[in-house]
Amino acid sequence: MNKKYLIVVADYYKDIAKGLLDSALKLISKSNTIKIIKVPGVFEIPVTISKNIKRYDAFLALGCVIKGQTPHFDFISQASTNAIMDLSVINKKPIGNGIITCLNMKQAKIRRKKGAEAADAVNSVLSQK
Repeated sequence: MNKKYLIVVADYYKDIAKGLLDSALKLISKSNTIKIIKVPGVFEIPVTISKNIKRYDAFLALGCVIKGQTPHFDFISQASTNAIMDLSVINKKPIGNGIITCLNMKQAKIRRKKGAEAADAVNSVLSQK
């Protein structure tokens, strides 16, 4: 069954974003309709999904937050996670959370294939009866 996917990618860390996106795309059937929207950072992902929630069957939120010297990391990570979960539950649509949170760039590079896990989770929810 053909489904419409919206993938929202925060490309602040372009190399990491590309890895997340490439790994996710491998798990979404080519028979589906896929639209990709790039945003500057993970904080912009939930509002972008919200603006498009009625037009798509499933969503992927992809991006990376790396811990710095301030509590900004904690605020952004928690706010985006909560907003994504709220959007998914309220609208009863699957949103795969492929936003990785890392302590450093080395960790991020190791985890840049995690987009596949988000896509797999969405596919699993879509297949429920």
